Amino acid sequence: MKAFEEELILKAQGGDSYAFGLLYDAYVSQIYRFIFLKLGGMKAEAEDITHQVFMSAWKNIKKYQFQGYPFSSWLYKIARNEVIDFWRTKKNNVSIHDIHEEFLGETDENELSVDIKIDTELVSLCIKRLDSHYQDVLILKFVEELTNEEIAKAMGKTEGSVRVIQHRAIKKLKQEIEHERAHH
Repeated sequence: MKAFEEELILKAQGGDSYAFGLLYDAYVSQIYRFIFLKLGGMKAEAEDITHQVFMSAWKNIKKYQFQGYPFSSWLYKIARNEVIDFWRTKKNNVSIHDIHEEFLGETDENELSVDIKIDTELVSLCIKRLDSHYQDVLILKFVEELTNEEIAKAMGKTEGSVRVIQHRAIKKLKQEIEHERAHH
């Protein structure tokens, strides 16, 4: 797969839009999911930003350099920057009531107990309270299932700092969950 992906990237760098379309098809769902989670379930905005990410990637594909990381790391980096730009320009906060059930991925209503649904909503609420870099690491690690090396590349950090951020993010998330449970 890696050789095939590299071949597609090289073709895209040469202007082959079909090759880039195949890369788009391979990564659009996970990039959209990352953005959707970072926006707290704002579907239309997530779709717009996902479109911007791939437009930017197409425009800058010639600048992409193979460095031993998956192509997705580069796309996540673009996505992360687009989300930061979005929040800079949008000053109002999203109400928890605006967060869709899709926030933590697809769920089957019949398979989830009420307790699990409540826990999912609680985790969603508490993740939104974390600093942006904590959110990024938790989503990339536990939702997108990237390695620490891939996360480091996507965030422009070292693997060691990703491990520290992950540790602190989990600790802070646990504190937020305990605080929320104690007060409700």
